[in-house]
Amino acid sequence: MKGYFEALEEQGYYLIAEIGVNYYDIAAKNGISLLDAAKLMIKEAKECGLNAVKFQSYKAEKLAARISPSYWDLSEESTRSQFELFKKYDLFGENEYKILKDYCDELGIMFMSTPFDFEAADYLQKLMEVYKISSSDITNLPFLEHIAKKNKPVIISTGASNLDEIHRAIEAIRRYNTHRLTIMHCVLEYPTPLQHANLLKIQSLMKEFPDEIIGYSDHTKPTGDAIVQTVAFGMGARVIEKHFTLDKTLRGNDHYHAMDTGDAKKIIQNLKLVTQIKGDAAISCLESECLARENARRSIVAKCDIKAGTEIKKELLTFKRPGIGISPDRLSDIIGKQAVTDIEEDTILKEDMFK
Repeated sequence: MKGYFEALEEQGYYLIAEIGVNYYDIAAKNGISLLDAAKLMIKEAKECGLNAVKFQSYKAEKLAARISPSYWDLSEESTRSQFELFKKYDLFGENEYKILKDYCDELGIMFMSTPFDFEAADYLQKLMEVYKISSSDITNLPFLEHIAKKNKPVIISTGASNLDEIHRAIEAIRRYNTHRLTIMHCVLEYPTPLQHANLLKIQSLMKEFPDEIIGYSDHTKPTGDAIVQTVAFGMGARVIEKHFTLDKTLRGNDHYHAMDTGDAKKIIQNLKLVTQIKGDAAISCLESECLARENARRSIVAKCDIKAGTEIKKELLTFKRPGIGISPDRLSDIIGKQAVTDIEEDTILKEDMFK
């Protein structure tokens, strides 16, 4: 299995399946254990061709006060308390994530989990190559510094952030960590309406942080054609993260805006196609254009019969395809010279015809 930066460089993109805690509902639906459901989702993500799976490591008591109100679509997830919602999905700890990490290694897919407290950040250190920080912690500078000191690459989402907050977060990380950062555009709205996706922010982040990797963490509902993720990649997002499920019809949690295996395959298909289309930034003639370059361009051609000894004037010349003779941009080099041989009308001129 290739490392994060190696895979990103080789492919040109990196795709993260945000399993989060969706395996709870998959376990209930299929009548299997939580670990088996998590493993099933990892296996499906690997078979789709995704680069990484990501979970969420937290304990409700350390994450939210009991009075924390909801901020999601209540018609999709009816729980009105953050604490109550998180408490439903906080059973896993270090032992379970170690099992999932080993399973990821066995399959050859990257394991990640977003830590939401200091204890989780500590036990995940030996399980992860890269840390992912949630948008919700972008102003939690003590926590960012704690993670930065682990001296691992960091991916940080910027949902609901102003530019000054992003700068302060990056400065906090940079005090202790010199790895190249991945900064993710993100809209903290579940689900994100298409008109709120604001993908132009990707280009703004690229201009503001030219030395860092820019990505996109997506919360829009899948469209079937993967247009949002495809446009994001076309705009420069090299890392794409999206919630992942095996059943988009399941109620609650993050299923309603997650990609399933079909969506994931479509995203990969599109990103591969866009990669081919994008090519590179060199401004030069492509090898595949050489034949057309030669035959579609023009040469200087005799407009009429020209006798040997005739001084060449512009009126005696015209410009026609193919471009195998003297290029029209060298007309001034020909004017004033003498023909050393008779030249018939419609002849493509060559250097040895003049002196």
